[in-house]
Amino acid sequence: MTQRAQGRKLAILAADGFEEVELTSPREAIENAGGEASIVSITHGTIQANKHREHGATFKVDLTLDDARAEDFDALLIPGGLFSPDTLRTNQKALDFASDFFRQKKPVFSICHGPQVLISANLVNGREMTGFEAIQQDLKNAGARVLDQSVVVDAGLVTSRSPDDLGDFNAKIVEEICEGKHADQRQSVTA
Repeated sequence: MTQRAQGRKLAILAADGFEEVELTSPREAIENAGGEASIVSITHGTIQANKHREHGATFKVDLTLDDARAEDFDALLIPGGLFSPDTLRTNQKALDFASDFFRQKKPVFSICHGPQVLISANLVNGREMTGFEAIQQDLKNAGARVLDQSVVVDAGLVTSRSPDDLGDFNAKIVEEICEGKHADQRQSVTA
């Protein structure tokens, strides 16, 4: 097992109602490559995962948005699910946290409904992206160039459609976190 992500730190931004495998699978990929992952959320305690429409496991929150700083991480992951992105996209601290990764030119990974957070933070205009079929029109309306592919990479922004695409998504997550900062990651952030 290669440890090529040794010393790399991934922030996972999630709230109640995230799709469980969209957090656990990428986290496992980073940890198997030698990196670390921390769950960042709105409040202390635990957050509840979903497995489609059913409740999944609960996960301990490592840091709240009050305590987390983008400069302490190498990359950001925003899992999907129906409810977590909806909660995060209306939380200014979550939007600011995501925007900080773009300002610092760090990789950002988002899957399924997760890109809704990036839409609300005004971070998708002009970017090549994908997402769950139901939000692809939302991405287009926000100015993204949407591709219906398992994974789309645009200068450090990595997006994917659904749990079916996790193999491709996870491989790109490890690759991009190892590459580090991207000079072409969003030069100006409008959030």
